[in-house]
Amino acid sequence: MQITAGSKAPAFDLPTSGGGRLALDTLRGRKVVLYFYPKDDTEGCTKEAIDFNHLKSAFAAADTDVIGLSADDIASHDRFRKKHKLDLTLASDPAKEIIEAYGVWVEKQMFGRKYMGIERATFLIDRDGRIAKIWRKVKVPGHAEEVLAAAQAL
Repeated sequence: MQITAGSKAPAFDLPTSGGGRLALDTLRGRKVVLYFYPKDDTEGCTKEAIDFNHLKSAFAAADTDVIGLSADDIASHDRFRKKHKLDLTLASDPAKEIIEAYGVWVEKQMFGRKYMGIERATFLIDRDGRIAKIWRKVKVPGHAEEVLAAAQAL
């Protein structure tokens, strides 16, 4: 089933960087940016994380939490955060259950080779736990700013 704007956001309860856990239900009443990215410490994913991190205070002022999610384990997330001085919550989904629930585990192609991987995508979830806006096949430059503007307008 494809998630669309207006759909109830699939629930999650995942381990996070720093040894924590995060459940979507605990964020009810706040807006949430849930961005899916392929892999810690790769060029595009690093740039995207740094961009969201740079705008963290503006997102907080818009009553919005930002959560990055990939299939990487917590140790990888912790190294990634430390190396790039990130103050973002990064959630881990190695079983890809939430990644699949949001429809971002897709067939990709590089150099003529097909493989399964995470599609870079962002979901803006409203205070009631519904999807307000979706960005699929995200291009990193300017993306965090666009998501911030949408969060501020929500």
